[in-house]
Amino acid sequence: MTGSPHAADADSACLLSARGVTWLGLGANVLLAAVKTVGGLLLRSQALLADGLHSASDLTTDLMVLLSVGVSRRPPDLEHPYGHRRIGTMVALAVALVLGAAAVWIFYLALTALGRGGLAGNVFAGKLSPRAAVLAMILAAITIPVKEVLYRMTNRVGRRLNDLSLQANAWHHRSDAFTSFGATAGLAGVAFGGDDWAFLDEATALVLAGFLLWVAVRIAFRAVSELVDRAPDKALQAAIRAAVGSVQGVRSFHAFRARQVGGRVAIDVHVQVAPALTVAEGHDIAKAVKHTALNADARIAEVMVHIEPSEERA
Repeated sequence: MTGSPHAADADSACLLSARGVTWLGLGANVLLAAVKTVGGLLLRSQALLADGLHSASDLTTDLMVLLSVGVSRRPPDLEHPYGHRRIGTMVALAVALVLGAAAVWIFYLALTALGRGGLAGNVFAGKLSPRAAVLAMILAAITIPVKEVLYRMTNRVGRRLNDLSLQANAWHHRSDAFTSFGATAGLAGVAFGGDDWAFLDEATALVLAGFLLWVAVRIAFRAVSELVDRAPDKALQAAIRAAVGSVQGVRSFHAFRARQVGGRVAIDVHVQVAPALTVAEGHDIAKAVKHTALNADARIAEVMVHIEPSEERA
């Protein structure tokens, strides 16, 4: 007996919310990336430029998530009988790679600037002045509340839909808020400490690059875990096992397997019932197992139940 609640997937009712929050993030990132990148170049601020480039990288991930939202929730078809949920997982991995690449590039720029006494190749012609640092600090600070709100909104929708790509994009928003916070702190040191503290601009960029790389690795690990069918946490597995064993008519079960698929969980289980039962009675027990397992946790997306005769005689 097989079962899969593909039809009328609860996600579809929230699809507009997923698109809406991603479009909102896209619009905000266009504005913030333009202001901070141009500001970083004009004011000769490594930290502000790094912050602006991070916002620019969010544009790429927003576009990828929009594609994921439209494709990953399509129902199964002949070419994809198990659905399209892994599209969202692949997009989450792509988000992580983009974020990691941005971190490496920011690290390179800042390290080059420190090695050349503040000259980052041909990008900057001199040190960041205290007056310019004040303006750069203000531009960086503006980002913090905007991106934190976007993080909370996107993460809420992502958790409601169990969508890893949305949750990854939410962390991209929050990492931008953290980046801006660090940039603001570093630029404050330059603004109020004078030339002796001008190195904080590049030093802050180095620290922020390390943080961004950590976030990228964290997201990539979750995505890869799903792509290689890693089992969900032990607490969830225990809850599912308890739910299956509680169904009336189930004598025992074995070959229990659970894997993560696109932020959700798919289950296979072999259930043993009394051998004298009719096919219809066994079918009813399988339906009850499926229903009980699906209600055990909102993350469970599909359940496949195999009915077998028990070796024990009643």
